[in-house]
Amino acid sequence: MTSAQAREGAVALVTGASRGIGLAVARALAKCGHRLVMTAREPDALEAAVAALRAEGAQAVGCPGGVADSGRARAAVDLATSEFGRLDVLVNNAATNAPYGALMDVDLTRWRAAFTVNVESALHLTQLAWRAWMREHGGAVVNICSEGASHVGPNVGAYGTSKAALLHLTAQLAGELAPLVRVNSVSPGLIRTEMARFVWEGAEEQLAASLPLARIGEPEDVARAVTWLASDAAEWVTGTDVLVDGGTSVRAAAGGTAPYAVHERLRAAAPREP
Repeated sequence: MTSAQAREGAVALVTGASRGIGLAVARALAKCGHRLVMTAREPDALEAAVAALRAEGAQAVGCPGGVADSGRARAAVDLATSEFGRLDVLVNNAATNAPYGALMDVDLTRWRAAFTVNVESALHLTQLAWRAWMREHGGAVVNICSEGASHVGPNVGAYGTSKAALLHLTAQLAGELAPLVRVNSVSPGLIRTEMARFVWEGAEEQLAASLPLARIGEPEDVARAVTWLASDAAEWVTGTDVLVDGGTSVRAAAGGTAPYAVHERLRAAAPREP
């Protein structure tokens, strides 16, 4: 068994799994031997993603609906136990980067919506997974946070603050659910996803030059970290955040003194609403 290979029959639930990081995580977990329950807001996109993984040999089912809908969250966990009889791994990936702009201008209804998607849904799904399977059998939870949780940046205050809350939630749950359930997080830097397209499109060379590892990230970079945390290779790791950022956090030590290129893009860009 390889270091990240799943235990026999293991089942993983991945949210926001129709594209980007979520799809890459689902694909990587499937290659390690996990059976999959995948969720996403858009039914057609989810159906296509599930079909693609099945064509690659994965055992996968889809449960359409956004994680902010408590009924759909419960349906996803119920599907895992009814279809596969267990739920070993939960990856809380679904997120929104809205509202976008200065916090003094933010609409508080949309602020609360961001926390519902980015923080509350992770707690709720973890509660459901705990009650349905993990309380008796153990498991692993991996939350997708953000390197932006640790610093401020223009126009993404709501997103960064919610991800900082998710980072703390990860540590809190790790303490509460030990020793049966390990809870960790992965914090990506700039990744080539649709949600971040407004940042990287047309500026890849500039952005890559600002990073010690000289490229922006790919969803597969994040997926490899998730599969490790979900596996027995990380069996003595909990309450930890794995930073997958191409060296963003050490760019000053590596000789980078110019303003962070992503921040310059965030100041100038007008993102499409997710």
